[in-house]
Amino acid sequence: MAQDPYQELGLPRGAGADDIRKAFRKLAKQHHPDANRGDKTSEEKFKRLSAAFDLLGDPEKKRRFDAGEIDADGRDIHPGFTGGGFGRGRGGHPFGDGGEGFQSAGFEGVDLNDILGGMFGGGRGGGFSARGADVRARVEIDLEDTIAGGKRRIAFSDGRTLDITIPKGAADGQTLRLRGQGAPGRAGAGDALIDIVVRPHPVFRREGGSLVMDLPISVPDAVLGGKVQAPTPDGSVALNVPKGSNSGSTLRLKGRGLFNAAGRRGDLLARLVVTLPEAPDAALEALAEEWRRDRPYAPRLKG
Repeated sequence: MAQDPYQELGLPRGAGADDIRKAFRKLAKQHHPDANRGDKTSEEKFKRLSAAFDLLGDPEKKRRFDAGEIDADGRDIHPGFTGGGFGRGRGGHPFGDGGEGFQSAGFEGVDLNDILGGMFGGGRGGGFSARGADVRARVEIDLEDTIAGGKRRIAFSDGRTLDITIPKGAADGQTLRLRGQGAPGRAGAGDALIDIVVRPHPVFRREGGSLVMDLPISVPDAVLGGKVQAPTPDGSVALNVPKGSNSGSTLRLKGRGLFNAAGRRGDLLARLVVTLPEAPDAALEALAEEWRRDRPYAPRLKG
């Protein structure tokens, strides 16, 4: 048999009600899940403490346990039968009948807010929070998903899967909180925290609240102006390049950017990059020589 409830609370056999309450209050504060998020050792310890107090905090159960009539699980002891060990209530639940925990029959008249001194007042269900632990997962999405939204299925370490909705305007580093989708608890389940990671895009990038891209254009289009095809998250569009455009000039494509928190879609900024031909061009080189000889100019930094 596992450690009995007196040993779990660090008390000698026959300890009185006041000592039991004081010991539970001290240890429960130390090992409460709300004070030890993600600490499985403390979580298991808290379950054992709760089961111990479930038994010893009820005068009749305590009397019967001390008399050897029931075992550490609260089950009747029959000749030749040894209990299944302390730590599982009836039905295999660590908190007693039906998983009701501190609302089970062993706690009528017991004020757990008083026992724990309101330490966990920020939790659900009043001063004493017995909500389940939050769980965390990560989901990677494409930039297009932040514009169109979408559905994803994620898996948690405990084997559960969950279908989630990626909202329009989701940002890299954002955390989605799904209420009640975390680990179960006596006062309700915890939350699921979903960390969003937006994969880098080969064309578009986010700069503050703007969506930006570099748009290569040819020398003739930069000098003479022209119509070029520009990619957007919604597909290619025709874009007019003004005559005499330089690298660094920015063209605005309205309504082709990202959604903001208010649900309004911003613009896409196309920064022009004047680009020479990839292969050497003798005619262009001859023109450049003539231009440098007859029409020299020296670009200056703007600032």
